[in-house]
Amino acid sequence: MIRHAVATLERFAECDIPILIYGETGTGKELFARTAHYNSERLKEPFIPVNCGALHDSLIESELFGHCRGAFTDAKRDQPGLVALAEKGTLFLDEIDTLSARAQVALLRFLQDQQYRPVGGANVLTADVRVLAATNANLDHLVDQGLFRQDLKFRIDVAAIGVPPLRNRGPDRLLLAEHFLKRFASRYGKRLSGFGSTAKDELYAHNWPGNVRELENAVHRAVILADKGKVERLELGLEHQEPARPNMDMAINIVTKPDFREGMKAARACYLRQFEREYLSWLLRKTHGNVSAAARVAQTERRHLGRVIKRTGLSPDSFRTG
Repeated sequence: MIRHAVATLERFAECDIPILIYGETGTGKELFARTAHYNSERLKEPFIPVNCGALHDSLIESELFGHCRGAFTDAKRDQPGLVALAEKGTLFLDEIDTLSARAQVALLRFLQDQQYRPVGGANVLTADVRVLAATNANLDHLVDQGLFRQDLKFRIDVAAIGVPPLRNRGPDRLLLAEHFLKRFASRYGKRLSGFGSTAKDELYAHNWPGNVRELENAVHRAVILADKGKVERLELGLEHQEPARPNMDMAINIVTKPDFREGMKAARACYLRQFEREYLSWLLRKTHGNVSAAARVAQTERRHLGRVIKRTGLSPDSFRTG
């Protein structure tokens, strides 16, 4: 699977077209984007990665297209935007599914003809930028729910590449683990020859819900702990991970009746907890576990919603499909 994805990427990289990279969190989508950039004719020009979830909605046009002096209160000098910084190179839009409706419109206008106007500017500028995008969400589902513009999806989805999760990448697990081991062993000045047989078994048996990022962290920790020439199973620490949470979506129908004898405050708190679980379950089911999309539907901040979800014990991963 991964070899096919890499071979497809190399073919797409040669053509100056938008690429949409999709896959679970931690699978290495930005690495794929960088590979596309450095295998293209733009390899000597800038590669500008942007986390769309970090773009502030009220400043989206300023951040993308820059602003002129005096455009707003704090604009004391001209400031180039991300598009200008990526001139002749590549602009990588990670987590593109998190863009607000306003940001989607601004990006769509730019993608149509690669023309833009800095905030407060009088002149329309033209950019020579290749746009790559990545998502861990199912954009078709978001389009159906009215959370993502279909015309924007058509613009960015000229060529699509799926990055398979680590659990489906067979021997790649050990190859990647050995790569990380060499890197961290060099960093800490340790002489480690590889992984013991039980550690290798553990690398293949583990499901890796955090994908490559989780593997890298596990090997990093193991290298620090290892002192016998090889990394062993216990040093990977995988058996100590928290067990998977039960599917709370099935549990929300079990209503706990508050004990009214404990007082109105306690009863209200009990009902509130039940409401939160039921509402958040509906919300995550509607957005297929995409917390950013759920925050837009709930009209609240993503960070706040994430805290509430964590407090109720719901797992967004259990609602993800496609």
